Amino acid sequence: MIEVRVAGLAVDAAQQHVVLLKPVEGATGRVLPIWIGPQEATAILLAVEGRNPPRPLTADLLLSAVTALGAELDHVDVTRLVDGTYYAEVVLSRDSGPVVLDARPSDAIALAVRTGVALSVAEAVWVEGAIIDPTESDEEDAEPDPDESVSEFRRFLDGVDPEDFRG
Repeated sequence: MIEVRVAGLAVDAAQQHVVLLKPVEGATGRVLPIWIGPQEATAILLAVEGRNPPRPLTADLLLSAVTALGAELDHVDVTRLVDGTYYAEVVLSRDSGPVVLDARPSDAIALAVRTGVALSVAEAVWVEGAIIDPTESDEEDAEPDPDESVSEFRRFLDGVDPEDFRG
């Protein structure tokens, strides 16, 4: 498992909400995007900002129920990626032993952020789903590839017509 944190929330070109997860340790230059609904995005954003909503959200309700039943939230894991759908588990600790609950990643992430428990992603999920971090890739600062520059110049020369330079 790779311990991660919420690196940010975004809206993609199709106006869909995305939560971006990034490893806690080590700069990989990659993030794991998980598409979520607008209500779930709001819940995660409020938790990240440390704000409490005027009424309990789903994560708050679940946390209250868990506490009332004598359990504690132990950790949250994003465990699988099947046909483009992420799966997560919320792990509770009780005197009688751990209890594992199947959960949507958005709800599990909101719980983890709200409570500060560890949030992890299975390595296989990371390998399959992680993308280059768009906030870290800066094309202007990148060193140009000399071979690409030469190839680009040759393509330019191949398409040049001397008439293009006459006044």
